[in-house]
Amino acid sequence: MIPSPAARVQPRHDLTPTEIDAIEDRLYEHNSAATGRDDGEGLGFVIRDDDGRTVGLTNGYTWAGVSEIRQMWVDPAFRGRGYGRALLDAMVAEAKRRGVSRVWVASYDFQAPGMYERAGFKRMAEFADWPVGRVNVILCKVFDPA
Repeated sequence: MIPSPAARVQPRHDLTPTEIDAIEDRLYEHNSAATGRDDGEGLGFVIRDDDGRTVGLTNGYTWAGVSEIRQMWVDPAFRGRGYGRALLDAMVAEAKRRGVSRVWVASYDFQAPGMYERAGFKRMAEFADWPVGRVNVILCKVFDPA
């Protein structure tokens, strides 16, 4: 099938958060219809300093018995104080409370794969030269059945 002129692919490298949310919503609808699971929930935690500034945060979701940690960040001035581990522990505890069987995360070798491994995550895959000269690591923590 040849697309009509109105369906041409156009470059657009500045999607707004609202447009990205709309894409996420459409994907969720499709995935829920395909699996019969519509139990998706956002998952996130924030750490603020005494002045209310965000110094660490993490974001992800739970859906269909699985959780993904999509982003985690700690301000460089606050690293080495256990904030990353506190955010990770909070994510894992809440995911487990929601009944998921596993949590997964991607972390480059220059980020925090060691922190995840110390928390019981296992390396599931490594992609060398992703980006060139670095390694992208996929890690997963599986919970024992209760």
